[in-house]
Amino acid sequence: MIYKMNKTILILSGVLIIGAVACDQSAAEDNSTEITTDIINNPVSASSDEINTEDLPDFEFEEEVFDFGTISQGEKVKHMFRFKNIGKSNLIISNATGSCGCTVPIWPREPIAPGDEAEIEVVFDSNGKSGRQHKTVTLVANTMPNTKVIAIKGEILTPETTTNAQ
Repeated sequence: MIYKMNKTILILSGVLIIGAVACDQSAAEDNSTEITTDIINNPVSASSDEINTEDLPDFEFEEEVFDFGTISQGEKVKHMFRFKNIGKSNLIISNATGSCGCTVPIWPREPIAPGDEAEIEVVFDSNGKSGRQHKTVTLVANTMPNTKVIAIKGEILTPETTTNAQ
């Protein structure tokens, strides 16, 4: 009886390990299309030597927080965050992530040369939200530090709060 249980546990463990490895490989294959050679060819981001921060790219945003004011529940708000690469090498944004599924960033995938400007579009969907909101977008880039946070904020009125205000 104990022998059969040990054999069953061993077989199940093997199946789980094979499944985990297979899932991990397919996830790695899915992400491989997002990586470009620009990251590898940028000596500032691929160097194993001590980094001279004066040579790194850097963000300079016109604004880092946008207040969309008051909107009705269910509305979508869109804002363009303009920025300039004030550094000395190409700025590469490798990822941008909203603090929740209601906040979706669209960022430039190509390198931004020193002195060039670009935009990050952030769309906020207020469906199911109410009251004061503060949502962030975290950018991952070849800067020092390697993350930058921008934000949107405002107030969402529900049909109940709109009726009570009148």
